[in-house]
Amino acid sequence: MSRTENAFLKSTLILIFSGFFTKTIGFIIKIIYTRIIGPYGISLYTIATPTYSLLLTIATLAIPISISKLVAENRGRSIRILTSAAFLILTINFILIIIILFSADFIASTLLKEPKAALILIAMALTLPFVSISSVLKGYFAGKQNMMPHATSNIIEQIIRLIIIIIILPILMQKSVMHAVIGLILLTIISEISSIIVFFFFLPKHINLHTNLRPTKDITKNILDISLPTVSSRIVGNIGYFFEPIILTNLLLISGYSNSYILAEYGAYNAYSISLLTMPSFFIAAVATSLLPEVSKFYANGNILMVKRRIKQGILFSLIIGISFSFIIYTFRDPLLFTLYKTTIGSKYIKILAPIFVLFYLEGVLTSALQAMGHAKKTMRISLYGVILKLIVLSIFSLCHIGIYSLVIAEIINIIFVVSLNTIAIKKIIK
Repeated sequence: MSRTENAFLKSTLILIFSGFFTKTIGFIIKIIYTRIIGPYGISLYTIATPTYSLLLTIATLAIPISISKLVAENRGRSIRILTSAAFLILTINFILIIIILFSADFIASTLLKEPKAALILIAMALTLPFVSISSVLKGYFAGKQNMMPHATSNIIEQIIRLIIIIIILPILMQKSVMHAVIGLILLTIISEISSIIVFFFFLPKHINLHTNLRPTKDITKNILDISLPTVSSRIVGNIGYFFEPIILTNLLLISGYSNSYILAEYGAYNAYSISLLTMPSFFIAAVATSLLPEVSKFYANGNILMVKRRIKQGILFSLIIGISFSFIIYTFRDPLLFTLYKTTIGSKYIKILAPIFVLFYLEGVLTSALQAMGHAKKTMRISLYGVILKLIVLSIFSLCHIGIYSLVIAEIINIIFVVSLNTIAIKKIIK
């Protein structure tokens, strides 16, 4: 086996094993906090999550992917790439926090129809700089194909998060559900700081403070040239996710459903059904993260044979993982839900979605491959078409008196459509 083959497999395996460990702790954390804050707390948290996802996408601006690609291709000093990215990302985060401070009430009351979500949105916005800097550092080490810092920081971050949730969350819950939900969000800051500290220990020891750390216009431009087309597809996806509860809530209210039903069922769909179905995502993320610098490097050198080989390996890994987990989740959905969340709410949605999620697990690998080959604009267009289609389907079926099943149908159509177009695009590029 060649040295490049070893590096790819080693990087992937490190991320898979560390991901399995951190995901296990993550599930323990979720079990604990869902039981502490209860269904109402989960519903409040869930209704604000799509907005947070959109904010986080804008806050990070796909800069971690840019760093990984630039460092892997040796396009400039890696430390200067890192510092230029950090300066850029902190500027964006500061602007976003100001925007949310002034718009949280409008988003919560007018769009989400839940005034209590305003404080939750502000708390979420305050976590953005810490999550963003941690992501930038992950991108740097991914470009170096050194996954050990990534793995170590994830494990330590989750352990610290678990400890502080066990100690602090019950105390906050004694005051109110809102205190507990906001506390749960703000505790992220502590765990992200611990992750950042771990990364600093892995950075090069001898850094020239006067020359290496200054951001440069050329590197910043290179970062934006890659990140803007790349993030556009994510922003499109997250805009769709942002409008999802807004369209669903308003149209189901028109159809005669109560606000309490919508809040409870949408919370169950996202917090229980989708949460369980996306459980294998850390495996897929590990494959996609390792794949990006590899495909980028071989494609830049014109080695299409190795590009094809890496993409096929990524797809094979994803299919094996996806089929195995989809079968397990479909077969044991009720015991899994009850063991994890002490409820079987959401089982009916899993029964329909689980077989389709085999395709969903391919999406990350296919998108990563297209981005690595410099076709981020294609992924953006595909995401845009998928989001438009999903929202149209959601709008039509939300008026058909089938409740949250309108969202389930829209999700299925979106997955099939996006994966099909991504596959066709890759075949055209490397035929």
